[in-house]
Amino acid sequence: MARKGKKSGQNIESGSTGILKWIEVMGNKLPHPFFIFLWICIFIVILSGITSLLGVSATDPGTGVRVEAQNLISGEGLRRFIEEMVTNFAHFAPFGLVLVMLMGVSVAERSGLLTVVLRTVAFSVPKQIVLPVIFIIGACGNIGSDAGIVIVPPIAALIFTQMGLSPIAGLIAGYAGATAGFTANFFIAGTDVLLAGISSEITGQMVDGQEVSATANWYFMIVSTILLGAGGAFIARRYTIPSCSRFEYSGDDVAATGNNILTPLERKGLRRAGIALLIYSVLIVLLVAPSGAPLRNQVTGGVVPSPFLRGLIPILFFFFAIPGYFYGKTVGVIKKPNDVLGQMEHGMKELSGYIVLMLVVAQFINLFNWSNLDTILAIRGAEFLQSTGLTGPVMFTLFMILVAVLNIFLGSGSAKWAIFAPIFIPMLAQLGYSPAFVQLMYRVGDSITNCVTPLYVYFPLLLGWIHKYNNRIGIGTIVSLLVPYAVILFLMWVFLLFIWYGLNLPIGVGESIHLQ
Repeated sequence: MARKGKKSGQNIESGSTGILKWIEVMGNKLPHPFFIFLWICIFIVILSGITSLLGVSATDPGTGVRVEAQNLISGEGLRRFIEEMVTNFAHFAPFGLVLVMLMGVSVAERSGLLTVVLRTVAFSVPKQIVLPVIFIIGACGNIGSDAGIVIVPPIAALIFTQMGLSPIAGLIAGYAGATAGFTANFFIAGTDVLLAGISSEITGQMVDGQEVSATANWYFMIVSTILLGAGGAFIARRYTIPSCSRFEYSGDDVAATGNNILTPLERKGLRRAGIALLIYSVLIVLLVAPSGAPLRNQVTGGVVPSPFLRGLIPILFFFFAIPGYFYGKTVGVIKKPNDVLGQMEHGMKELSGYIVLMLVVAQFINLFNWSNLDTILAIRGAEFLQSTGLTGPVMFTLFMILVAVLNIFLGSGSAKWAIFAPIFIPMLAQLGYSPAFVQLMYRVGDSITNCVTPLYVYFPLLLGWIHKYNNRIGIGTIVSLLVPYAVILFLMWVFLLFIWYGLNLPIGVGESIHLQ
């Protein structure tokens, strides 16, 4: 059974040591994330005025345009904020994605389908395999943009619960896999296409420049996915699971079942849910697989990119909601159509704190962008690394560290690459390194710190999930649990890259480390 939490407001004894304990203690002194982002917004506005007054600027290496700090302490800044505050919130992309996705998941969860399926999986699959699979699925979730970040952590929490482990450990592990491993995948995803397009724009301006294809980093990313699965499982076993054992948790929906024996009604419900899911899956295949199918790219005829990948969130909504409905109808949880609405509303009630928080997060993202301070910061960081004059593995490591540090503050991977690519692709090409290899190094740094930054747009969602089980766990505790993933997986990733570099293996289809 789930352990009931103590009265809210009591302190949780720190289970960390050394620097992790310091991170936990100091982080837990921070106010609620809403006020953190509010103060950051105020700081950005003030800083924009100071930097604008001082004439702070930088030249975009891609366009040659001078980017100047914009003063938000002005009539124009005030008018823009007042006019666009609601739009910033309503049009904030992660906001809609999370709401739509979790409404579908809520139907499958509240009907009992997810619990039964995951309970069966937990008792059927060896624990040694379950943990790596969670990380691999989390990493591969980026094929649907941010879908994996929304889906994997809560499902991992349920799996951990059915295994008799803390659901909080499952949330941490699932979130780490889906964020730190965001760029890794067994498949070609939208990230590959987006970054390759930017790289090709730069190589097209170079002498004998060749197009960088979406498969340019594929081989390395396949192996990286396996590496992250093994490394993430190791960290979860050795650190996350033991550390989270000190947390008490509550919630009627997390009670673990002691066996995987299904009742006849549950078996009947699973059969009907499976048939419904099969029919739906066949329909989606028919809409994607044939040449000229409506969900393929109507210009190129391909699948990457395509309406199928861009619309993966609504597709996954029905993927969960349809079988969830048939299962709930069979076992009696859903007796009338309004019951489905109640299940979806229940999911939205659990997100009420997240919805409120997104109001200020959306303003932070847009204020930072309006001020141009994000672009100036990235350009100056790239210029600094270029000025060091370092080459070889030392420069590779510093490059990835720089990207990883900037990623804590600047969320958009494509925006940063649009700034870094014009500097580092030509610079490293002069040293004989291929644009595809430079792009690969950037992807490692840009992915690994996603999990530890409270400024990441999905961190508040993780905070909300964890508070569902224990509302006394603070930001510092969460970050201290995630730091080992960022540090250890980064070291493993860099080690893999150096092995690849030393053996001079191909990094993708027709792509190598060195210029050919």
